[in-house]
Amino acid sequence: MTSHRNTSLTIAAFVALILGALTVFSGGRALFGDAQAQAAVGNAVGFVLWFNFLAGFVYILAGIGLFLRHRPAVWVSLGILASTALVGVVFGFHMLQGGAFEMRTVGAMILRTGVWAVISVVALRHIAKPSVG
Repeated sequence: MTSHRNTSLTIAAFVALILGALTVFSGGRALFGDAQAQAAVGNAVGFVLWFNFLAGFVYILAGIGLFLRHRPAVWVSLGILASTALVGVVFGFHMLQGGAFEMRTVGAMILRTGVWAVISVVALRHIAKPSVG
């Protein structure tokens, strides 16, 4: 049973780190890249782009904390989940009001929210156990 716990937590940490690195890289290119890179994002929604870029650094922090089994990593993971869901709701209102957007952003926000829901559950189960004794 211990090996399953270690494996799922290691996978969650690895996913957080990879997703964080990819998010920082792609967000950085979109925000600070040349004209071609910026044009490739199409109708990107500024607040979503900036949120995701900055959140990528927090993903990396959470991934490191998960690898180290630090309890604050649970709260960081839950914070990422909650803030991503909140930005997703605000993004939904933006779409409903007729704001320009890219469909891939919808998919990316759903994916990010789902991934952080899973990571948060794994962190809660394997790190935030109540103390015995």
